[in-house]
Amino acid sequence: MVTIPYQPLIDFVAEIFGRAGSSVAEAERIGRYLVTANLTGHDSHGVIRVPVYMRWLRSGDIVPDRTVKLLVDTPSLAVIDGCFGYGQTVGPQAVAIGIEKCKAAGLAAITLRNSGHIGRIGDWAEMAAAEGLVSIYFVTAAGSILVAPYGGVDRRLSTAPYCVGIPRGHGQPPVVLDFATSLVAEGKVLVASRGGKKLPKGALIGPDGSLSEDPALLYGPYEAHGTRDHSKGIGAIRAFGEHKGSGLALICELLGGALTGNGATSAPRRFANGMFAIFLDPKRVDVGEFFDGEITRYVDFFKASRPAAGHDEVLVPGEPEARLRAERMANGVPLPDDTWAAIVATARDVGIGDEMITRVTA
Repeated sequence: MVTIPYQPLIDFVAEIFGRAGSSVAEAERIGRYLVTANLTGHDSHGVIRVPVYMRWLRSGDIVPDRTVKLLVDTPSLAVIDGCFGYGQTVGPQAVAIGIEKCKAAGLAAITLRNSGHIGRIGDWAEMAAAEGLVSIYFVTAAGSILVAPYGGVDRRLSTAPYCVGIPRGHGQPPVVLDFATSLVAEGKVLVASRGGKKLPKGALIGPDGSLSEDPALLYGPYEAHGTRDHSKGIGAIRAFGEHKGSGLALICELLGGALTGNGATSAPRRFANGMFAIFLDPKRVDVGEFFDGEITRYVDFFKASRPAAGHDEVLVPGEPEARLRAERMANGVPLPDDTWAAIVATARDVGIGDEMITRVTA
C-alpha cells in the first residue's frame, strides 16, 4: 500500500491528462473529481480509473474538452448531449444547467446522453445541495452489461447508480444517498482485482448460479498489471437487495437510458453514461419554513437509535464519506500497490519521467 497526499495526487493525475491532450482546466478537473472520490472512500470511482480513461481516449470512445449540446431547452427542462466528453467535464455543465433552471422555475429536470464515465454521482448531488437544492439522479452505463437481475444468472443490467441529495441549513453537510444498484460497483471489483479491498461474500454469480468473490469471474484471467476487460468474463455482479435492488436498477435503465436517448445498456456498443436528474428548490415548497428544522429533528431521532452489535453508532447517508474525507485530506490517500503501479505505467506512457513519479510519493 502506498499513501499519497491528496493535492500532489490531484496534480499528478492532472499532469497525465494534460499530456494526453486535455486542456489545463479539464485535466485539473478530472484530477480533482477522481481524487475527491478517493477522499470520500469511493475508491471504485477514483484514480483507479486513470488507466481505463486513457484506454477509452486511445480508442476514440472519449473526446477531450467537449461542450454539451442542448437538444431541448425550455424554462424547466433541458435535453443535453454530452458528445462523449469526459464525465468530469460534461457532468458539471449539465448539472449547472439544471441548477440554473431550478432557481428560476423552482422545479427542473434534465436528461444527459452520451457522457463519458460520469464518476461519483454524489459530486453532482453535493453541487446542487451547495445551491440549496434537492436533487435526484437515475443513471445507466450503456455498453457496460455487468449485473444479473434477481432470479437470473445472465448479465442484463449496468451497475445503474441512484442518488439523492438533500441540503441542510446552518452549515450542516447535506444528506447524500449515492449507491450502485448492484451489490458492489464494478469499480470495487476492479479495486479488488488490483490488490485492494476484497469483495463481500457472494458478490458475483457464475453461469451455473454459484456465488463467488473472485474478480476473474467478471474479467476472465488477467495479469497483475494488465488491463481488465469485463467482456472476457463469464460471470456477473449480483443486484443488491434481491428483487428491490433489481427493480430499482431496471428503473434506472429505463429513465437514465431509454428516456434520455442514451439507451439502456446493451453490447457491443460505445460506452456512455445516461442520466435523468430532477432538481427542486425547497424554498418554493416550504412556505412555512418547516423543512430544515424537521430534517434536524428527524435526523437526530434517527441517529439516537441504540447501536446494534458490531456498530458504534447509527450514521446517515453522507456521514461516512464526510468523515473519511477529513481523515484522508489530513493523512493522505491510500492506494494498493497494484493500483499505483497501473497509474504509474499510464503516466510513463504519456512521457512522465521517474523524477516526477518519485516526487509524488516522497
